[in-house]
Amino acid sequence: MVEVDARGLSCPEPLMMAMEAVKKNPKEKIKILVSEPHQKMNVEKYAKSQGKKISVRQLGSEFELIVE
Repeated sequence: MVEVDARGLSCPEPLMMAMEAVKKNPKEKIKILVSEPHQKMNVEKYAKSQGKKISVRQLGSEFELIVE
C-alpha cells in the first residue's frame, strides 16, 4: 500500500499529492493522511471523480483516506 502523509500541509498540496499518487499507482491501494476536513472532502471528490472507491476514518482530529 502506498502512503501519502499530507498532514499539516496547506491547500492545495494534499490534493496535489493525492492526485500524483493515484496517477502513479493506478492499481494499488493508497492511504492518504490529512489534517483538515476540507482537505478530506477535496481528496474524496477527486477519488470519486476518477472512479475510485474511497473509505474514510477519523483519527482524533485527523483523517485517513483509503483509495482503491
